[in-house]
Amino acid sequence: MLSRSLVVGRWLAQREIRPLWQALQGVERPALLGTRYRVLGAAPCLLCGQLPRTAFHTSAALSKRRKDKDAKNAIHLNPKALKLEKPKARVVSIWKNMTVLELSKAIERDIDTVFEIFLYVDGSDHYDEPNAPITNLRVAQETVKRAGLRFKIEGSPVKVEQETKNKDAFRRSPAEEEKLVRRPPVVTIMGHVDHGKTTLLDSLRDTCVVQSEHGGITQHIGAFSVQLESGEQATFLDTPGHAAFGAMRARGAMVTDVVVLVVAADDGVMAQTQESLKLAQEAHVPIVVAINKVDKPEADVAGTRKMLLNAGLQLEEQGGEVQAVEVSALTGHNLDQLVEAVVTQAELLNLRSDPTGAVEGVVVESRTDPGRGKVATCVIQRGTLSRGAVLVAGTAWGKVRSMFNDAGKPIMSAPPATPVQVIGWRQLPSAGDVVLEVEGEHRAAEVVEWREAVLKKQQQEDDATAIEEKLQEHLKQYRAQREEKRKMGVRYKLRKRGPRPKENVEEDGPPKVSLVLKGDVDGSVEALLDTFDTYHGTECHLDLISYGVGPVTPSDVNMASMFSGIIYTFNVEVPKEVRTLALKKGVTISEHTVIYHLIDHLKERISAQLPIKEEEEVLGEANVLEEFLITEGRKKVPIAGCRCVKGSLKKNALYRVVRGQETVHEGELSSMRHLKEEVESITRGKECGLCFADHDLRFQSGDTLICYRIKQVPQTTDWDPGF
Repeated sequence: MLSRSLVVGRWLAQREIRPLWQALQGVERPALLGTRYRVLGAAPCLLCGQLPRTAFHTSAALSKRRKDKDAKNAIHLNPKALKLEKPKARVVSIWKNMTVLELSKAIERDIDTVFEIFLYVDGSDHYDEPNAPITNLRVAQETVKRAGLRFKIEGSPVKVEQETKNKDAFRRSPAEEEKLVRRPPVVTIMGHVDHGKTTLLDSLRDTCVVQSEHGGITQHIGAFSVQLESGEQATFLDTPGHAAFGAMRARGAMVTDVVVLVVAADDGVMAQTQESLKLAQEAHVPIVVAINKVDKPEADVAGTRKMLLNAGLQLEEQGGEVQAVEVSALTGHNLDQLVEAVVTQAELLNLRSDPTGAVEGVVVESRTDPGRGKVATCVIQRGTLSRGAVLVAGTAWGKVRSMFNDAGKPIMSAPPATPVQVIGWRQLPSAGDVVLEVEGEHRAAEVVEWREAVLKKQQQEDDATAIEEKLQEHLKQYRAQREEKRKMGVRYKLRKRGPRPKENVEEDGPPKVSLVLKGDVDGSVEALLDTFDTYHGTECHLDLISYGVGPVTPSDVNMASMFSGIIYTFNVEVPKEVRTLALKKGVTISEHTVIYHLIDHLKERISAQLPIKEEEEVLGEANVLEEFLITEGRKKVPIAGCRCVKGSLKKNALYRVVRGQETVHEGELSSMRHLKEEVESITRGKECGLCFADHDLRFQSGDTLICYRIKQVPQTTDWDPGF
């Protein structure tokens, strides 16, 4: 260890004394004199001449301990203690079946933000409306978490109110007796197709509607107001008699006061006659029978009355209460007696209604008119309809802009039992919907929203039931397979987790006919849809892409092109630009005005898609008389000596060898000979030798050889729509 004087001396010999003196100014003399400094390995700075500060301490430990009083008294804070505590997230109350709007208010985010969060939450795909209830509570929990908040589950604060509050509109209670006034009867003409219903109505109205109808048959339900010779006013509903229009006949029976059942005397009681009779009896509507076509030579009035009795309808002549009138709609024979019978029946019913207050009625038919928009033909049952009234029908509502009578003339008001065409609907109502007048547009929108919510809830329940049934069926199959493999002793390795393999989306199944349906009125579309429901073919599926009321639109063409389908139209025109677009995209538009023509064309399309069927055609039959062997090379080949007993035998055909009741072989021939001569065919009664391609086949006397061929036969659908 060097002494302090030696170190200082050496340093002074090399540098000036001032830097060292400045470095020692803060050191007390006793400490300086009694301390030895370790300066080995420490050299002064070449620029400033100062020694390193650590050179004034004999060790690193002394350097750390040497602190002044202020430094020792200083407070040192732990860096970990300086970490700030995180603020706790706000707690949000959630409950089952809360709506998306309620959830957005709870987490204090706008509705668009909630929908954006839903993109990252599984099971939230069908919550696409602000008022949609969130039935899956896990979705609400995950949404709150992703919003950076915490949740607590509570009971619904408005549960009782939501379950009990009904916003639907209903019919009014029965009117007071002093408000009731007499009204005209509503008479529905029903019966089998081509029994003269429309001709009868034409005779009553002095019109000729039947000549303007396609195919000479009624395909729409019509409502007409008729002034009778007696001065009485009556509303007549002309319903289709075709089998496809059963729903139209049912609606006619539900809104009518009297049913005129038309039965042709030359045809008697037919299928739709019995159906119309049943509908009238179920609706508890009185019936007046019109035995039509009595002027024809082949008319059998007595036989027709007997058939009506067998159908359960007892006429007055047979001791019953049902009136029957023999008429001829073509010549007008006894029409006055028929009118008198209808008026008498109406007087017995004492038909009265309240012409004041909110309107009530029924939609008989609806359609889309290119010039007027959505049009609904209604029969008013209560109140008086006027322009400006706000109506609700099913899930459609509208404000009456204008009204027209059955002749197409504008009217200002429509009292009870009046048929009227209403224009001003926001949506097209369905035929058969009840029409109710409400206070205003806001109330109408509220009613429609409520009804749509009820329908949607019902659809969700139906879907949930169907999903549960499929799940149970899947679990049943899975458990059965698992049990079977367990019994077989099959052991499994754990399946590696990873991305799910891509599924093959190619359709591999029976062919199908895809179609788009457009009709002129709602009732016609409904009739066609009911007819489509009768198709249950398995070899070719019927795929209805879309349907609607009104003319064909470019959207319909694009939809049909996407699914390689065909567009069927019923009594609607196709715009020129739409026809051009369909030609460009290769879409077929099949236009029809008669319902059974449309169905026949569709049956042809289905038949064209059916696979070719193979059928066996028997050409001939032969009996084996004896087997003999010939030598070919070094091998013995069996030959069947036969006699043709039926038809003819062809060399290039197929053969079946039958022994007793059992088929022992099916195959082809390699040789056919007659008197040692190779031939192509053998006719009946001749003998021949047949050599099969299979040389291992042996024959016995008495075997039967059946000669046949397989031919390709196109199939025809067995779809029976009922007409």
